[in-house]
Amino acid sequence: MPAPPPSWRRLAGVAFVLALTGGAVVALWPADGAPPPFPHVDKLAHALGFAVLWALGRAAGVRPLPLALGLLAYGAAIEGLQALTPTREASWADWLADGAGLLLGHALLARGAPRRL
Repeated sequence: MPAPPPSWRRLAGVAFVLALTGGAVVALWPADGAPPPFPHVDKLAHALGFAVLWALGRAAGVRPLPLALGLLAYGAAIEGLQALTPTREASWADWLADGAGLLLGHALLARGAPRRL
C-alpha cells in the first residue's frame, strides 16, 4: 500500500485513536439485554470493526506486525474487561472474530483501491 500524504496520515491517526476509544466505550457500555437482530451479529460487528481499525492504522502509517499485535492485544484487553462487568461477558469467539477482521482488512487493502475508468 503506498504511503498517504502526511496530512492524511495525521487525519487517519486521529480517526484511529477515536475509533479505538469509541470501540472501548461501546464494548464496555452496559448491555441493554435486547435480543440480537440475527444470530452472530456480534461476530460480524467485531470483524468489521477490526477491519476498519486495520485500515485506519495502516493509513496512519503503523507497520503491519505492530498493528496486528497491538490490535489483538486491544481485543484481548476488551474481552478481559468485559468479564469484569455485570452485563457483558468475555468470549474467545469474539477475539477470534477480531483476528478475522484484521485478516479481512489486510486482504481488502492488499487488493488496492479500485481503478477509475
